[in-house]
Amino acid sequence: MVVFQWRFQWRGLYGRIKDYITWKISQVVLTFYTLTFNTHVDQNYIIDCLLEPIFWFVDNFAGNLGKVFVFCVTVLTTAVVTIAYWVGLPYWWQKNEYITVFLVVFGNWLLLNIVFHYYMGVSTPPGYPPHGSMISEAASICKKCISPKPPRTHHCSVCDRCVLAMDHHCPWLNNCVGYFNVRYFYLYMAYMVAGVAFVIIAGLDLGYQVLWVNDTGGLTQEHDPDLIGHPVRMNQSGVLVPVQVIAEYDSENSPREHHLPTPVITEAQRITAHPWKRKAVVFMAVTCLSVLFALGTLIIMHGKNISKGETSVEAHINASLRKLDKNQFRNPYNFGRKKNWKLFLGLTQGRTFFRNVLFPSRHPPSGNGLTWHTIHNAIEDWPI
Repeated sequence: MVVFQWRFQWRGLYGRIKDYITWKISQVVLTFYTLTFNTHVDQNYIIDCLLEPIFWFVDNFAGNLGKVFVFCVTVLTTAVVTIAYWVGLPYWWQKNEYITVFLVVFGNWLLLNIVFHYYMGVSTPPGYPPHGSMISEAASICKKCISPKPPRTHHCSVCDRCVLAMDHHCPWLNNCVGYFNVRYFYLYMAYMVAGVAFVIIAGLDLGYQVLWVNDTGGLTQEHDPDLIGHPVRMNQSGVLVPVQVIAEYDSENSPREHHLPTPVITEAQRITAHPWKRKAVVFMAVTCLSVLFALGTLIIMHGKNISKGETSVEAHINASLRKLDKNQFRNPYNFGRKKNWKLFLGLTQGRTFFRNVLFPSRHPPSGNGLTWHTIHNAIEDWPI
C-alpha cells in the first residue's frame, strides 16, 4: 500500500501573490504605453485632453453669457440707484436738508466714476499683438494661435486670441482684462465698493428703523395716513372720512374749538408701512452686502498683485517659480509698491492722483504693451 502525503507551503504565499499581481499590472501598463506612445505626449498634453470638455463649454457659451452678465450689472446698478432716490432721499430730507445735499453730491460723484469706468472697461480693447508683422520683442510662440507672443502676453480661450499683459477674462465685463483696460477694471471695482459702502452707511439708521424697530406709526394698508389723529365719520358707503366741520355748539350757539393732538408721522414709519418700500430696503441690504463682500475680496487680491507688479496669470506662474528657486527668483517687473502703483494708475508724465484717479480720465498707460521696462533697465528709460 502506497501513501501519498501533500504539503502546502504557506510561507511566502502572500509575497508570491503580490509579485504576480504587480507583474500583471506592469504588463497592462506597458501594453497601454506601447499602444498609445507619442513623442508629443506629456503631462500638459494629458491635462489639456482632460480639460477639453471645459474648453468646449467656454468657447461656445462663455462669450454669449458675458452679454447676460453685463445686462445684469446694468439692471442691478440702476435698481440700487433708483431705490436710493425713491426711499433714501425723502428719509434724509426729513432728517436734515443740508446733509441730504451733501449725500446727493457725494453719491453722484461715486456714481459718475462707477458708470464711466465700467463703460470704459467693457468698451476698451485689452490690447492684442499685431498680426502679419515681425515682432522683435517676441518672447515665444503661442501654440494655439501660432503667432509671436511678446513678454507678459497670454492666450485667452474665450476671446481665442493673445492678449497683451492679460490678467483674466471677466464675464461681468464681457471682455478680457489686459494692458489697456486693467486700470478701468480695478477702479470700477474700487468705486463700486466705495459706492455700496456709502449706501450701507447712509442706510444703517433707516434699515434699523424699518427692519428692526418695525414701527408703522399706526399706518396700515387699510387706513389712509391722513386720517391718523383726526376725528372721522363713516359716510353712506361705509368709508371713513375726516370730519371737516364739527357740528357741535356751546351754550352761546358758537362752534366749539377742538385742539386735538396730531402725532407726527415720520418717513421711516411711512416706509415701514409701505410694502414695496420695505421690500426695497431688504433688497438693498442683501445686494449691497453681497457686492461689498465679493468685490472687496477681489480688490484685496488684485491689490496684492499690483503691489508686486504682477497680473493674476503671472501670480500663479511666479508662485511656482518661487517654489523651485526661492532665493534666486525675482520678478523683473517689481519696482517696489509705490512705483508699481504709479505705473498701474498711469501717474506719469505730469498726471496727478486728484485729476486722473478721483475723476474720470481716459489717459492710456505708458508704452505699447509690446516692450516692458524691467528692474535691469536704467532709470532714465522710465517716462516721467
